[in-house]
Order: sequence, then C-alpha cells, then structure tokens
Amino acid sequence: MGDRSVQSMNVALIGAGRIGRLHARTISADAGSRLAAIADADPQAARALGEEMGVETRDVEAVLADEAIHAILIASSTNTHADLIERGTAAGKAVFCEKPVDLALARAEACATRVEATGERVMIGFNRRFDPNFQALREAYVNGEIGQGEMLMITSFDPAPPPLTYITASGGQFRDQMIHDFDIANWLWGMPKAVTAAGSCLVDPAIGEAGDTDTAIVILHYADGRLATIRNTRRASYGHDQRIELLGATGLIEVGNVTESTLIHRSAAGSRHSNPVHFFLERYMTAFDREWRAFREALLSGGPMPVTVRDGVNALLLAEAAMHSLAEQKTIAITAINAQETG
Repeated sequence: MGDRSVQSMNVALIGAGRIGRLHARTISADAGSRLAAIADADPQAARALGEEMGVETRDVEAVLADEAIHAILIASSTNTHADLIERGTAAGKAVFCEKPVDLALARAEACATRVEATGERVMIGFNRRFDPNFQALREAYVNGEIGQGEMLMITSFDPAPPPLTYITASGGQFRDQMIHDFDIANWLWGMPKAVTAAGSCLVDPAIGEAGDTDTAIVILHYADGRLATIRNTRRASYGHDQRIELLGATGLIEVGNVTESTLIHRSAAGSRHSNPVHFFLERYMTAFDREWRAFREALLSGGPMPVTVRDGVNALLLAEAAMHSLAEQKTIAITAINAQETG
C-alpha cells in the first residue's frame, strides 16, 4: 500500500457465513469504507449475500489480484485464516482477520513472523477491546484511578452452547470461547508468567464426548504476584453474562452487563430488573462497529494497528497453556509452552 495510508477503502469480504454477514453490514454502514466484493468457498453463500448487499461476487484469486482493493476482511473458517493473511499481505493488501489466527500455535507464530517481515498492516478481530464500557475501565486503570492493580476477575458466560458441529471444529473452549478473555487480560495487564486451568463438562455430555469442556476456570499468575481469574460456561440460562472487575490498591472498578432494559421495579416485595441481553451480537454490536472504524482509521492515518497478529498469537499461547494445565493437572509456565513450540 505504498505510502502506508489511504484516503478511503475498497474492501473485499472473504467469508459469507454468520460473522461475515455481520461484517458486510458493518463495512457498508461505515462512511469511509466501500464493500467492493464478496468471496466464499461456497459460491451460493457468496451470491446470496452479494445479492442482499448489492455487491459483486468474485473468487479469492481475483480479489487478491485487484489493485483497486485496499483491504480484505477474513471471516472464513479458522483453518483458512493464516493462509489468507499471508496471501493478502503478499498481495499488498491490508488485512482484518477474525480471531483466531490459527488453531495451531506453531502455525500462528509462523504467520506472525511472515507478516511482520512484510510490514503490511494486519489487525485481528478481538472485538471486546472496542466495547465502550471495557475501554472506560481500561482508561480508568491506566490513569491510576485505583492505584496498582492486584486482582482481575473476568466473567464470560454464554447463554447456551453452540451446535456440536461447531464445538468439534472450534478448537475447544479455551481456544474458542475463552480466547476473548485471554486477550482482554493481556490488553489490561500484559502476559502472565504461568497458567492454572480447571474444567469439566456439566452442560451437555456430548461436548465431553467430543473431548471438550463447557465449564472452566483459569488463573493467570503474573511475575509481580498479581492474579487474574477467568470464568467461562456455555450455559447461563438468564443471558449473555459479561463482567469485569479490577481491584487495585485504592479501590475497585467494574463493568456490569448490558441488559435488555434499564427499567427497575422496586416495591415492598423486592426489586426486579431485566436480564442481560441474550445474544453476543446484541451485546457487542457497538464493539464490532467501533472495531472496524479503528481498523479503517489506522489505515487512513498510517498509525499502528490496535490489535496485532502478535496479540493474536499471545492469546492463543494462553489457550494452549490452559489446555496443557487441564490435561496435566498442574500449573504451566508460559516459557514451557514457548519451548515446546520452538524446540
């Protein structure tokens, strides 16, 4: 991309599934972006979304060869991410890619190394960093409003498990669901020195039969003694429960749930209020919009990407450490995982 910045963006979307459809609307709603093409391994899915959005469909090769395309957004299946990131950057395109970079840590690391060598612009889609409430919490912490951080508690409960077909291809609860929380912890506190994980299958026996957990807790241990806990479940019947608490030397800051309504009914019998919104798209739609604008603004300004491929590798590294910890029933040092990948 020559001078490292553009004045407006022509964007090609690769992947026309559920998350691709969301991104198609996000791009089209952004005044600084133009959705120029849609590609998908399933031509019928690409055509359907293309007709809905009024956008032409092409194959990936045509997208990468088109010099008028400034950026590609990768929302295809996870097993295609690293390859498409590399092909996109090799073609001189800026790349926005949904998480994760890959399910295999070694492959993700190799991708990051290649991307960093090209100098091309790549952002990984950890949308929760762009939630305005989470950003307000981070700003308060960085500004020293509670002093030195001591404990971080992240709660991330889904209302119901995804289909088993998704579970079996997702890479597991740590690589799929909790990877968002690993990234949030890294965003707030940086990389820990060790990980302790516990998990079980309480929601659906079929998930356990597939070799996965649906209920998990992870402790992140930091070199200076700080501790972070992450709690995940695939079943919170009352809604999409997403909270962060950060305790510091002089106080606590927290972010609560986004609820279906702000109405609270109080009476002598007690109080009633609404549950959290039930679906992640409702909870994080604002974050998805802000995430895309942040990507586009980084390209317009030539500034750094807010979430890098290296950030994606680091979140995957914590997921890998958690999986080892669960399997071996012990605390795992991050250096041990690095040694396995490079040894």
